[in-house]
Amino acid sequence: MKEIHSFDEWQSILSESRQLLLFVKTNHCSVCEGLYPQVAALQESYAFPFYRVNAAEVPEMAGQLELFTAPVVLLFHEQREMARFARIIPMNDLTRRLDDLEEWGKAEDE
Repeated sequence: MKEIHSFDEWQSILSESRQLLLFVKTNHCSVCEGLYPQVAALQESYAFPFYRVNAAEVPEMAGQLELFTAPVVLLFHEQREMARFARIIPMNDLTRRLDDLEEWGKAEDE
């Protein structure tokens, strides 16, 4: 997963990416540390990029995206948030939404 280091970098990524996953973590979060490898392993199965950000290091992200907990996984399509998973994230639900996101991209390519 590629790391985001600033809000300006996020804005640029969002404007240039058709679809993406954003994994938001924070410091001293055991749930974040346990979930991250599971989510990161999924990126091999999808054509769109996966990003991560530490909300403690880029607090503007938490404010602008209205994030009140961690971890949070956000899925974006055409610069719009399409799904949000927070704190306890069922991997089968996340995978289903990732499949949906990939299908939307394929449908628009046709």
